[in-house]
Amino acid sequence: MIEPLHLSFEVACDAAHAFRTWTARTTSWWPVSHTVTVEAGLQVIFEPRVGGRIYERTAGGIQHDWGEIIAWEPPHRLVYLWHLRADRADATEVEITFTDSPGGTRVEIAHRGWERLGTRGRERRDANAGGWASLLPHFVEACLVEGTADFA
Repeated sequence: MIEPLHLSFEVACDAAHAFRTWTARTTSWWPVSHTVTVEAGLQVIFEPRVGGRIYERTAGGIQHDWGEIIAWEPPHRLVYLWHLRADRADATEVEITFTDSPGGTRVEIAHRGWERLGTRGRERRDANAGGWASLLPHFVEACLVEGTADFA
């Protein structure tokens, strides 16, 4: 077994706002450099239900799947299969919990399932550790801003 990635941090907002920022305002904070097309003007969309897709949609309407939601429990828990820039058969699993705390919300992420990737699992895990480290400061900052959903 390959050890899951575990991340834990605080954001300065309530759990409902943090959950919304992660799932409905993703475009406002997700770096374009961490997408399939790397195109300005794209949207990152979470379809808000179990079985919903996670995908990017370019300004021209081209869509690239990133994952599939397997648990949707707003505002406290979200679990999805994750295959950004990979085949769905190589999906890993991301579980995120949002727990109210005195200073705002404690966000905990468990990214697991690396063994599904066989010999590439450990290398992909290590690469994703760096990806999370560069991505999460954008989310923390976005939680400070009130906003509306990226899509209708």
